[in-house]
Amino acid sequence: MADESKPFFPVESAHHVKPPPPRRPQSLTPESRFWRSFRHSELASGLILPVTALEFSPVAPYHVAAACSAAVHLFDGAASPSLAPLPHSPLSGFSDIAYSPSFRCDGALLAAGGESGLVQVFRVDKAGPPLRRLRAHGRPVRVVRYPRLADKIHLFSGGDDALLAYWDVSSEAQVVSFPGAHRDYIRAGSASPTSPEVFATGSYDHTVKLWDIRVPPGSNPFLGFGHGDPVESVLFLPSGGLLATAGGNVVKIWDIITGGKLIHTIESHNKTVTSLCLGRIKNESPSHDGGEPRLLSVSIDGYMKSFDFSTFKITHSMRYPAQLLSVGFSPSGNARVVGTSDGVIYMGMKKRKRQEEKGTNAASELDGFIPEPEKQVLRPTNYRYFHRGKSEKPQDTDYVIQRAAKVKLAEHDKLLKKFWHKEALVVALSQKSASSVAAVMEELVARKKLLKCVANLDVDELGLLLRFLHKNATSPRYARFLMGLTKKVLEMRAYDIQSNNNLRICVRNLKRMIAEEIQIQRTLQEIQGMISPLLVIAGR
Repeated sequence: MADESKPFFPVESAHHVKPPPPRRPQSLTPESRFWRSFRHSELASGLILPVTALEFSPVAPYHVAAACSAAVHLFDGAASPSLAPLPHSPLSGFSDIAYSPSFRCDGALLAAGGESGLVQVFRVDKAGPPLRRLRAHGRPVRVVRYPRLADKIHLFSGGDDALLAYWDVSSEAQVVSFPGAHRDYIRAGSASPTSPEVFATGSYDHTVKLWDIRVPPGSNPFLGFGHGDPVESVLFLPSGGLLATAGGNVVKIWDIITGGKLIHTIESHNKTVTSLCLGRIKNESPSHDGGEPRLLSVSIDGYMKSFDFSTFKITHSMRYPAQLLSVGFSPSGNARVVGTSDGVIYMGMKKRKRQEEKGTNAASELDGFIPEPEKQVLRPTNYRYFHRGKSEKPQDTDYVIQRAAKVKLAEHDKLLKKFWHKEALVVALSQKSASSVAAVMEELVARKKLLKCVANLDVDELGLLLRFLHKNATSPRYARFLMGLTKKVLEMRAYDIQSNNNLRICVRNLKRMIAEEIQIQRTLQEIQGMISPLLVIAGR
């Protein structure tokens, strides 16, 4: 019988069998250790309808507000080891579905919208009727936000009637309103972290607009741009100069200081992204006292993603067994909550540390930590069993099988393998090789991603595409495909082309080239008409 302890590859001498190399434990990154330090559970809330919004109070003990059905439920952020409902929860002054709870900067008051069109303001510390009822909207109010800075008097609201209102809460009066602020439902809003007078709104008309109460109404909005899909959520990043927008299955990062320039697109979800929030990853280094900020997104595909917008990388992903509609992360960094379409709130609480004395050394470990099991002996049923000996050097008597030479891929092929479609198209356009660009475009057509890539190109990248079409659209080899693409590009990006002088020049050159090509074809047809009778006569 064959000796099972003999390594499979390479072949070893019969007189000497080396043991398999010791297993090396996997090292976890600091961020992986942070996410693993949460204890996961379901919040016993008794809710059965969708949890449309979750919001943490900005001050300790960081209470949680959850909008579900015709009430806003409040949970005690100081409870341990799980969040517990406050004694006077829920706030039930709503005649219909409640939306978009928002805490005031001091955590003392909470405002929320509703299906009836009312904006209501409640006390957080005790039960009772609403302190204020703000009436202006004729349709459901889906967006209510207090300023994030020390402004305790004002808030803004937006509804399905496309009305945007800025309120003086104490007098229940509108300071300013913008009827028809959008052409469709207003479903997202965010207050600036650097100015209480600046806020952003997103709508189902695919646009995002920024407003400043200090400027005359005729100058508002002072900035606007198109996301490309119905906007479900908008969020200012901590610096106040960047804005994240979610719509469709993409999240986009915009630089509003430079006039709304798109700086990054995140396509990590498979279905509609429903909510965004900010979280902080605690770092043990003393130079990171507040923790590193992360952008958290949830989607109806059941995934929560953590995105590091300083490096533009997805750093963590977590799957839940339901469609996700809302997400919240505690300012303390010790709790997170995720709301689902079936009324379940999934909660993660940071495990608390305890000190244990072992001899003369004090060791800290996490409550509920499960020690790593003992290493098992590899058996033929284990995949790693057949990879023993791969690091061993062959002997003189061994027959060495050489690996096949690795095919060197072009940069755009590497990006296509990673499903970075837009980046692959931009790299191919930059290389100025017509055959490479055509091959990438044909692959994107097969993946049904070409038009989405065109829609996500920024102004400079769109200029590259238009210059390529100007040079190659009439080439006989690519004309049938590129002329159809040219028509689509001009239809989809008409607004961007009209607003940029360089793009207008590119389109003007493209139009002139097509006119010249049409004239050439007509001339060739005239020549053909003259030659054809001569060929007929010569053939008799």
